[in-house]
Amino acid sequence: MAFSLSDGQDDVTRFWREEKEKGAIYNVYLKKVTYHTLSDLDQSKGHLMWETQKIRVVKAGTLEKLVESLVTVKGELDSTYVNVFLATYRTFATPLQVLEILIKRYKWLEKDSTDHEERKENNENQQKTFKSVISVWMDTYPDDFRDYPDYKCLKVLEAFSHQFIPDSDLELRARHKIEKFEREAVSNSDGDIKFQFSIVDEVDSMIDSEYQKPLEFLDIPNNRLAEQLTFKDAELFKRVIPNHCLGAVWARRDRKLGKGGNIAPSVLATIDQFNRVSLRVIATILRTRELKSSLRAKILQKWIDIAQELRQQKNFSSLKAIISGLQSHSVYRLKRTWASLPKESIDLFQELADIFSNDNNQILSRELLMKEATAKFPDLDSNNKILQRRNLQKRRSWIENGIVQGTVPYLGTFLTDLTMIDTAIPDRTECGLINFEKRRKEFEVLAQIKLLQSAAQIYHFQEDKHIWAWFDSVRVFDENECHDLSCIIEPIKEGPARLKKKSASYSSLLKVVNFGDNCCFDSLGTRPARPEGSKLSLLSCGLDNSSVYNSSITDSPSQGMSHSSSTSSLLSCDSDTTISSPFRSPDTCVVRVRFESGPESDTHVYKSIMLKNIDHTHTVIDKVLEKYSKKGPAGNYCLLQVLSDGGKEEGELLIPDKGNVFYAMNKSDGSEPVFVVRTRQDQEARTQHRKRGRRKLKNWSL
Repeated sequence: MAFSLSDGQDDVTRFWREEKEKGAIYNVYLKKVTYHTLSDLDQSKGHLMWETQKIRVVKAGTLEKLVESLVTVKGELDSTYVNVFLATYRTFATPLQVLEILIKRYKWLEKDSTDHEERKENNENQQKTFKSVISVWMDTYPDDFRDYPDYKCLKVLEAFSHQFIPDSDLELRARHKIEKFEREAVSNSDGDIKFQFSIVDEVDSMIDSEYQKPLEFLDIPNNRLAEQLTFKDAELFKRVIPNHCLGAVWARRDRKLGKGGNIAPSVLATIDQFNRVSLRVIATILRTRELKSSLRAKILQKWIDIAQELRQQKNFSSLKAIISGLQSHSVYRLKRTWASLPKESIDLFQELADIFSNDNNQILSRELLMKEATAKFPDLDSNNKILQRRNLQKRRSWIENGIVQGTVPYLGTFLTDLTMIDTAIPDRTECGLINFEKRRKEFEVLAQIKLLQSAAQIYHFQEDKHIWAWFDSVRVFDENECHDLSCIIEPIKEGPARLKKKSASYSSLLKVVNFGDNCCFDSLGTRPARPEGSKLSLLSCGLDNSSVYNSSITDSPSQGMSHSSSTSSLLSCDSDTTISSPFRSPDTCVVRVRFESGPESDTHVYKSIMLKNIDHTHTVIDKVLEKYSKKGPAGNYCLLQVLSDGGKEEGELLIPDKGNVFYAMNKSDGSEPVFVVRTRQDQEARTQHRKRGRRKLKNWSL
């Protein structure tokens, strides 16, 4: 009897069991499918029937099995599986390996059809589907075949198509791809050479062109600058290649090509723009030393207003960059400047900063992003009555004018999630099979990125070269210069009462092996240790809760404002975890670590490792050395846990050489575990330095 599936009923799928076969493990689900009989449909009785179907989903397997699973036994295309595989396979295979297995499978089906005539029809269906998979692959991920200068994948595909599928268009498409890539390679190389034939011609051009007076920051309209930042962020985000964000690619970018290499260029370009914005926020506030606090407050207020414009445009990338710049220690410590701001600006700044709070794994920013990802315009809210009225007027204006805003996310959130997945879930099972369940979890994040990339297409802003000329002309400063300028603008004052208070607080921490150097001396006027680089990679992986300047809390301008020192996370990092992180269990947890190569490398460059309840000190040190691509016996290094209080580093706890790190680490403050590995020689030097500092502090307090 023939059946017709019922459109009005939801199918129910439930996990049944796990099945194993040579080279693969499957999760088996039972799917309840409802249907009508044709006789019932004719008589309009609407009688429902149901049956249970068995569905197998690949959980883990060898590379050969994973590639073969792109086509079902019946010769059907599982679009979901194909999408996940093509988006994530680069973490465990190369394009050439996958292509060769596809060709090998195709040839085997060809031979099997000759040997077994009864299977010929089914084999031909599988062969057609394999050709469809290759076509989808070439259309969706053309860069996988751009292996300049040999283009080996395309040449292998061309030769295979010519021999086994002469009537297919694959051969012609492969040849056209090679020709196209070769033309683009020549064009790109020629584009790097610029000829200037005559200085006179250049001068004449400058004279003929209309003179434009250089822009001043305070003269640029807030919405105009915000639109340009959104224009740039949207263009960069649309060019992000999602698989470049994978933890196995992004977090290990320094192993193949070195920091700043082109292992993930689309991601690095977005990070670079984020840093450029944040550094210019800091520079515009600090660069003029002679400004009165009231005038400097106008610059600070203007950046807050620009941040609000970005919030209205749903540009969370530059919004985060501006907030990070304003929360940097050198800006945040300017008490007189912040005190000159009107209450509405303070409230607005706090509301914008709260969007990126680290509470509950940044749940507020995540919920807001998912809520507004495809919405026409943002849902603005405020506790301040004046801001409420402004937001209401703005909303009415959007509705009346039919304005639709796109969305640009803060990419660091996704980089964090993908890095955490890469760290917490093993690449292979205990029996050595590729863990494909991990790839499905990664694909869920990549799918969100692709969805938001479509939302970023909505913007229709045009580039304003005049504003970007101003933007590029702003002179930025490194960490030391920012600190010096900030101290010149508002010198650090240290009274006897404060010194006495410090002495008491330090003496209560004598049980701790080592104090943070900055914590001891920054408040006394000594600038922080020079970082390994002056570039703030604030976006790297969403690392938002570490601080280079540990005196930031005592220097905060207002008790009513929380300080998240996100701009103090220097260089690149690999992860960010929170108290509510899902990557924890009674026996394991993901912890942040950093490696210090010398006394001048206190830069909070974090990576992530999985800590198990069987890991001893030497095991953890080996993991950290491997993560940072360092060599040497674990015995030459020591492991310390960074102790914190409310996000402020207060000291370090030395882990015994033969201790079990999982049980030895301090968990009393409820914060995420952070560890540092340094040489024993450096640790001994720091200990002596601390003792000398404590003696000086004791003499001062007397």
